[in-house]
This record gives sequence, structure tokens and C-alpha cells, in this order.
Amino acid sequence: MKKSEKYIKFLSYLVVVILVNLVGATVFFRLDLTASRMFSLSDISEEAVSSLTEPMTIHVFFTEDLPAPYNTNRRHLQDLLTEYELSANKRFFHYEFHDISPAADENDASRKNKEMAESYGINPVNIRMIEQDEMKVKSAYMGLVIIHGDLIERIPALTDVDMIEYTLTTRMKKMNNKISVLNGLQKNISVDLIMSSSLKQMGPAMRLDNLHTIPESVENTVKKINEKSYGKLTYAYHDPSADTAVKEKFAKNNILTLKWNAMGATIPEGEGSIGLVVSYGGKSVDIQVLHAMNIPIIGTQYELAGMEDLENQINGAIESLVDINEKIGYLTDHGTLNRLGSGNPMMGGGQSDMNSFNTLIAQNYSVKDVNLATDGIPGDINSLIIANPTGNFTDYELFQIDQALMSGKNLALFIDSFMEVQQQNNPFGMNQGPGFQPVDTGLSKLLAHYGLTISPSYVLDENCFKQNMQQFGGGERSIYFAPLIQNENIDDSLDFMTNIKGLVTMRISPITADEATLSKMGVKAVPLFTSSDKSWEMKDNINLNPMFMAPPRDDVEKKKYTLAYYLEGTFTSYFDGKPVPVKDANVGKDENPGETKPADPAPNSIKNEGGFIAKSKPAKILLVSSAEMLKDSMLDQEGQSPNATFVLNAIDAVNGKNGIAHMRSKKQGFNPLEQTGPLAKTALKVINIAGLPVLVVLFGVFVWIRRKARRKQIQMMFVK
Repeated sequence: MKKSEKYIKFLSYLVVVILVNLVGATVFFRLDLTASRMFSLSDISEEAVSSLTEPMTIHVFFTEDLPAPYNTNRRHLQDLLTEYELSANKRFFHYEFHDISPAADENDASRKNKEMAESYGINPVNIRMIEQDEMKVKSAYMGLVIIHGDLIERIPALTDVDMIEYTLTTRMKKMNNKISVLNGLQKNISVDLIMSSSLKQMGPAMRLDNLHTIPESVENTVKKINEKSYGKLTYAYHDPSADTAVKEKFAKNNILTLKWNAMGATIPEGEGSIGLVVSYGGKSVDIQVLHAMNIPIIGTQYELAGMEDLENQINGAIESLVDINEKIGYLTDHGTLNRLGSGNPMMGGGQSDMNSFNTLIAQNYSVKDVNLATDGIPGDINSLIIANPTGNFTDYELFQIDQALMSGKNLALFIDSFMEVQQQNNPFGMNQGPGFQPVDTGLSKLLAHYGLTISPSYVLDENCFKQNMQQFGGGERSIYFAPLIQNENIDDSLDFMTNIKGLVTMRISPITADEATLSKMGVKAVPLFTSSDKSWEMKDNINLNPMFMAPPRDDVEKKKYTLAYYLEGTFTSYFDGKPVPVKDANVGKDENPGETKPADPAPNSIKNEGGFIAKSKPAKILLVSSAEMLKDSMLDQEGQSPNATFVLNAIDAVNGKNGIAHMRSKKQGFNPLEQTGPLAKTALKVINIAGLPVLVVLFGVFVWIRRKARRKQIQMMFVK
């Protein structure tokens, strides 16, 4: 081969390699082989980023050379943002990473990035790391800020990126909605500071030297927020000391009032009020500017709210008042679970055990309290949540629920079969524990008509939560009334149930479906989860003391029970062919409010706005036979447990947000192994212990036989 031909070949190969690299740098694809496609954008994320109408910029602040497991967070986030960028209009979406070295002051670029992060309210977080066999704490930046139009959203710490797609997408949708809502407001949102001038002289006595600057500071904070809220805020400062009408105007608001005795010649006896009220459209949110804390021994201490914290609270109040998120209703009368509660006895309320539910549901919805007896069901909600009602529903109230369903509104029902009541001690002075009375509110009539019946019993299961008994000598005790729902007993055919591998339930009842009724209406019924085949019912005399519980000896009494249903389709009205109930004009005035009266058969006497609806628009019903699923004892505030994911996904599905539900459940950390029997476990142990040595021996025998055969073959060749 000539020398010139070699050079030509080398140059040709070099050109091909360069071209391949150029193609790889400009045209590339990623293949996600995970079952839940956790490294790919969900359809709802692609829709959110592709529908941006104003520029969105994401600034990410990360410290360099982070230890494991945080060193992979940056890579995962960068890959995800690249996916967003590919799905978005490039004119409207941009992201940028800003590196901050540990010694930021030694590097001009890092110092500028650090100052930029702090200006957006992104501060370092402490992470633990092991270095040279020692546990150390390192300060690191791992946050981002989203800027969309004039709005800013911060995510200060990305220590766990499992739910980062869900967080980013919901923030994007929320900001997009907020811009649309703010621009469409017909009048401004009022921000009123109520502060008595008499309080200013009390600053030194309360060890608050900057108390007198509060009006100016709050005004500057509101101006800052107003610049990012399209000028939709109106600020006013009110001094109750100078204007007596102020107290009357804000009498219904929770304004802190302090009274004090004379302190020497400089401070006379007096009183003063201080608080912040954000209001719009007849609704208001109270924000505490001054916090009074009663510390034992030390006494009462006072603390002013920080302006950054105040800014966040005002922003949160604005979002709740103008209903940025979709509205859903929550029934507050008929003895339902106390959703909000109040620890302040002056407010006349009690503590709520639904704090986690409230925190999680507020991320995507504006919850509107519904008082069925007085106000009815509002027309601007998409669904109604009814949790553990204990009071009877009148026929007229059942009619309102029925007609709401007929109009296309959806129902999410978490209903208990029994009501817990405290029993008196027995004659020997021993506490008998709580008793349980059956609850029949009248809703069972509606549900039976729609094809579902809740049995007046509790499901007990051998596959249940185990209580640690260390304080009683060790071991575990089975809490049979808290069934554990295994993966094989969960129906994952629906998108919102995907990747939910297990649940914990408590005090839950069997649900039966009337297939003939459902088929006649054209309603699809999906049993969401069941108990194990080792479960049984407790009926009549309910006693949930674990010491008096034992599984039935006869396995014939054990079987699976369906515990939750999801219905979707067109329903027929319970009142079709019946007299339409009318509201009693004396509801709330006499001793027996809410009694229904027979309707006048003459059509002119029936006053029902919109007319009677006999067959529904497409609607959904979620029925879970336990309200315990909504309580703090069953949900985590982060929303990452299987129970929290199920509840939120189910609410999303009822409201037609299957995309968000599917995205939320993409990254479930609970992935239990499939249940196996004793024989299978023994076989696997034998294979693991003896299998490898046996395979090695068999392989050695195989090699020995092959070599022997080869030697024999060679010998035969030479013999010939």
C-alpha cells in the first residue's frame, strides 16, 4: 500500500470520528428503562412547561464537590431541567446553575453567586458527612429560585430530589395560575396594619427597640410584594388610639391587644393593639406581627415577626384569598372531622388532627368550607369531601348532595361505621375504655342507591400492624383492627394507584357493590384495595382492646374484604320518581331543625334553581370506609408515605387530575418484596447457601469431562 493511501485512510477515519461526535453533541436521545419512568417527564409536566406565556427562569445554587449522597442531586436536577427545556418554548424557559465553593470569599465568581443566592432568600443548609471516619457537619447551598413574570418561588433546600419533578411542575402551574388570576382581579387586595401609637413607647419595656419602626417596615414589605403582584395590593395603616372606629371595623379579626400598668412617670397605664389583616371579597386572613410567649419562670416574652417571614405569610394569604388553585368543598357540619380547629379557647374551637391533610391538600387546591344546613353546596366547587359525619342528614340535605352529583360534581367520602363514645368506669373503678355505637346518618340510603353498601362491622386481619411491647417484657402484639394492605391486594389498573405498593388502615369496614345496580346505571366500579385472605369481621359488640382479640380458629370464617371503591360514570338520582324535598323555613330556629316536609305535587310549588336532574353528567365517587385515613396519625406532612400518596392521588383522580396523581407516585420509596410461603423461603435459603458451591462443582465436572474427551480424541488421531 502506498504511503499516500495510508494518509488518505487516516484522514477519512478522522473525519468520520469528528462527524460522529458532532452528531452526538447535537442530536441525542435518552432511554428510560425504569418501570415508573422516573427519569422522564410526565405528560402533565410537558404540558405545564409548554404552555408558558411569559418567560420563566430558574436559578440553581449548588456548592461544589458535595459528599454522597448529595453529589448525585445536581446531576439528577440538571437532567430534569434539560428535559423541561426540550419540552418548552426556548423563548420562555431558561435555567442556569451557579456554583458556590466552600470558601466563596476566596473566589470572585463564587462570592457573587453567594450574594445572588442570599438576595433571593436561598441560604446554606447543614449536611452531615463522614470524613476520615469522623462525622462532620458541612454548610452547603442546594436551592433554587423560579422567576416567572414578576413572581418568585423559592425552594431553599434540595436535600432530597425524589419529588423534585412534582414540586417544580406544581409550582409552575401555580405561578401561571397566579398571574392569570391577579391580572383578572376587578379590585385590589387590602393589606391593613392595625397598630396603636401607644405601643411605640412600650418597645424598650418589651425589649423590642425597633417596635416603633413596624409601620414603615411593613409598608416597605407590602410595596415589595406589590411590585411582584401587578400592583393589585392596597396598603393602609390604622391607629386605634387615634380612631375609635378601627376597633369596630376589625372586631371580627384576631388582633392582639395588650394592656399594661403605669411604669414610672414616662409610661402611663394603657392598652394597644397590633396585627395585620389581608382581605378580599368579604374574606380575610389574620397575620400576627407580634408574638407573645409565656415562658415558665422567665415570664412573658415578646418577639416581632421577621419581614421575610411576614412577606411569605402575606403571599400565602393572597393565594388563599384569590383562589389561585381549583376549589373543592369540605363539609363542616353534621359532626364531620374538625379540619382546621383552633387551639385558642377564645376562638371557641378545639385542636384538629388533620394538620397534615390540610398542609398537603393546600398545595393544589383551595378548600372551601361547606355548611350544608345553612348555605348549601356552592356552585363553584368541583368536588365535595365528606369525612366521618355523625349527625343525621335531612331528606333536603340528601337531595342537595344527590343533585350536586347529578350536576357533575364529584364526591370523596371517608365514612366510619361506628362512633367512639366514652364509657363510665365500672363499679370497681376500672376504666372500660371507649365504646362504639353504630352510625346511620342517612347517607347509606344514597350510597345503596348508587350501588355501594358499608357493612356495620370492622375488618380484623392477621396481616396487621404489630405493636412493639418492649415496655411489657418484649415481643410484638398484633393490632388486628389496623390491617396492612399488601401489594397483591391493591388494584393498580388505575393511573393514580400506580406504584402504591402498600397501605396502613385502621378501624375500617367492608364495602359491597351491587353489580346489577351499577351495570344498570352504566357506572364502572373499581375496588381499590382489599384486606388479606386471613381477615374476618367484628360485628355487634365492638371491643378493640388488643388483649381480648384472637383470630377465629376456623379458617372458613376468614376471607378478603373490599375496603375502598372508585366509581365513575352516569348516576341516576335517588329522588327520581319521589317527591322532591323542600327546606324547612324554621331550620336553625326550632328544637328540631332540618325536618323535611312533603313537597306540593303541583310543579309551580317546587322552587329548585336549575330544575330537578334525574340523570347525572359524568361524575365520580370515591368511598373509603374509614376516616382514620385522613388523620395525622396516618399521614406524614411531607406527603411521601404510601398513605399520603394514596389520599392525595385519590382526591386528584376525583377532580380529574390523573396526570398530577401519576407524577406524584412515580417515585415511591416503599417497594416491598412479594410474599412467599415457608416452603419457598426454605428453598431459596438452600439455593443461596448450597447453590453456588454445587454450581462450581458441576462446572468443574463439566470441564473435567470435556478435557478427558479432548485427550481421548487426540489419542485416537495419533493411533490412526
